[in-house]
Amino acid sequence: MAENEPQIDKNFPLFSRKPSSTTTTTTTTTTTDINTPSSDTNQFVKQTSDINTTRLNFTDLGLSDWAINTCKELGMKKPTPVQQHCIPRILAGEDVLGLAQTGSGKTAAFALPVLNRLAEDRYGVFCLVITPTRELAYQLAEQFRALGACLNLRCCVIVGGMDVINQTKMLMQRPHVVIATPGRIKVLIDQNPDVPAVFSNTKFLVLDEADRVLDVGFEEELKVVFSCLPKNRQTLLFSATMTDNLQTLLEVSANKAYFYEAYEGFQTVDTLKQQYVFIPKSVKDVYLVHILSRMEDMGIRSAIIFVSKCRTCHLLGLLMEELDHDVAELHSHKSQALRLSALHKFKSGKVPVLLATDVASRGLDIPTVDLVINYDIPRYPRDYVHRVGRTARAGRGGLAISLITQNEVELIHDIEKEIGKQMEEFECKENEVLENITQVFNARRVANMKFSDGGFDELEKTRKAQKMKSLEEKGLLKKKNKKRKRKTHVNKLTE
Repeated sequence: MAENEPQIDKNFPLFSRKPSSTTTTTTTTTTTDINTPSSDTNQFVKQTSDINTTRLNFTDLGLSDWAINTCKELGMKKPTPVQQHCIPRILAGEDVLGLAQTGSGKTAAFALPVLNRLAEDRYGVFCLVITPTRELAYQLAEQFRALGACLNLRCCVIVGGMDVINQTKMLMQRPHVVIATPGRIKVLIDQNPDVPAVFSNTKFLVLDEADRVLDVGFEEELKVVFSCLPKNRQTLLFSATMTDNLQTLLEVSANKAYFYEAYEGFQTVDTLKQQYVFIPKSVKDVYLVHILSRMEDMGIRSAIIFVSKCRTCHLLGLLMEELDHDVAELHSHKSQALRLSALHKFKSGKVPVLLATDVASRGLDIPTVDLVINYDIPRYPRDYVHRVGRTARAGRGGLAISLITQNEVELIHDIEKEIGKQMEEFECKENEVLENITQVFNARRVANMKFSDGGFDELEKTRKAQKMKSLEEKGLLKKKNKKRKRKTHVNKLTE
């Protein structure tokens, strides 16, 4: 494992016994009982599913009548494969590691059995869910409340950017479900000696988007959280992509964990149309405005534009404001109240376009997103897959357009190689695009002046300094001779 990767706490349930010398894993749709040894060796064996996924409905999964009725009321007619395989195992008391593509129903796969068990015993903090981003935490809370509406569910969200005292008070009231980001829950545990006792009887720990939670430097936070939880809890990990840490976790597991995998690498769904526009960098904004002006003619209700940096997101927001385009901005330099407001405006349809960094690329489920535009091409294919996964969800169609400049060609080739598909060219008539070049350039000059006068650079320096200090305290930044790697790592975490 690389030096800067988090070392997972050995109290983690999946590490509870000594690993066997060899393991067998798979990269196709399978289910694996990690606790089942071969009859004549100490090797784990791969088991194919005995579930007939073409006939199962929610009644067959062992859920209570109220949960089945709730699914019907929410329009969930038939469980998805990840739900069919994981829900019975969770109800049976097993730890579960579930991997499935974006939009496959992973949230309900763990929320339904957790709530089913909660209905039997509603005492204290029953479940703690750890997730990497604030927006995803609020979305998970909405889904838990919808699925547990008839239980009078008390659900609490603990994330950064909100008042610590109020969050501590909410925790001390012992809600049934706590959904938190790792950094903020650690702060509350460290600052108040009464908080750890809140989790003394917790039955479930869930890591949602587990690949990111385990990969981006949350080692210290997870250690603190694990130390507060009882060892006899159930642990559920769900992710859309496999990483080295998850693979290691799987290979050394020898506990009662159940592994479900419907993962074929960095794949995108067949209903997603992926296209590109190869353009000079100087007119990227002109092409972006042209594509947005065609949304109505293309039958597109709403779009997400992904950028790599907060400053780009804010600058584009100012540009769109000058051009009278209704957009919302979502990035980490905004306060949590403004981030929630932007997301609400977009999800409710008040604004048709969301400008966002990769804080919006994970897990957010907004059914009306028909278009994803990669204004900046991501450095890693995995980030591309998560971005375009915001559209074409649950069998619906969608379109992803990538704006490619000369310096980004290799990144696109890497993405195409990983996803096993070649992008098609998006048709743009250059003469039509350039009709508005003067208007866009004038608006960009005004936007640049507003950006310079708005104090954004000072805010960015302050936030990066805070992030650097935090990383140094965690021991992630130690050697001067690793300055280049440090800069890349910090930029990634502060975007």
